[in-house]
Amino acid sequence: MKRRATFAIAQMTVTESPTKNLEKMEAMMQEARERFQAELILFPETCTAEFSRGMTRELRTETAEALDGPFVSAVRELAARFSLWTVFGFYECAETADSENRSYNSALILDDRGEIRGQYRKTHLYDAFGYRESDDYLRGDRLFQPIDSPFGKLGLFVCYELRFPEVARAERAAGAEILLMPSAWVKGDLKSEHFRTLAKARAIENTCYLLAANQYSKIRMGESIAVDPMGVVITSAGEGECVFPVYLDSERLREVREKLPSFEDRREELYH
Repeated sequence: MKRRATFAIAQMTVTESPTKNLEKMEAMMQEARERFQAELILFPETCTAEFSRGMTRELRTETAEALDGPFVSAVRELAARFSLWTVFGFYECAETADSENRSYNSALILDDRGEIRGQYRKTHLYDAFGYRESDDYLRGDRLFQPIDSPFGKLGLFVCYELRFPEVARAERAAGAEILLMPSAWVKGDLKSEHFRTLAKARAIENTCYLLAANQYSKIRMGESIAVDPMGVVITSAGEGECVFPVYLDSERLREVREKLPSFEDRREELYH
């Protein structure tokens, strides 16, 4: 694991056009690499096309694709061209005929050669605040298994799953050191406070770095954030589209875990 690493968070406004979204991703990846010398870039949830009540199930189904589809293949080419580990959300088509025109809300981790190193299908769907994501999407059936990288062990979950401490805890138990979260957090009363509070809580209780890349639009909040293992906000965004750097230090992670061994102090025999 590298002592120090530079990541970038891309806060992006996703449009209904996959082609325009790829163009935005390309520009953001170039900025991350050339301006910040970033080694990994984290994009939001569902970068393929805009995710909203106004997007019909038919349009979602049309833009959903397999891992060898055109959108994923194009992002893989960009990751290889910029030598940049890349994390992003997309619509993944279902393999079964009984999917009722629903797709998966998925995320991928690519390495700096554009190879797929991690795949995840969102397991906890956003059936809350008057919206039912499960009407349009299928649930994944397993949590992400953290993967090794030059920067440490990477965990991954998506947006609404920030509200489920079990998800982050399971990834910490599997060795995660850096939790990555593509997101499309919706604006609303207390939503900003919830987002920030939960991001800090997940980082503190698991003594992990946590990075969240949010969409920004009329209904998406922005406010992407990076939190260190002691719950200190390293950097965050406000509104608008932007790319900003995050500097991670493995020695900071080691020191916090040594000072605060709460994960090791668990008494699991009492929790069941």
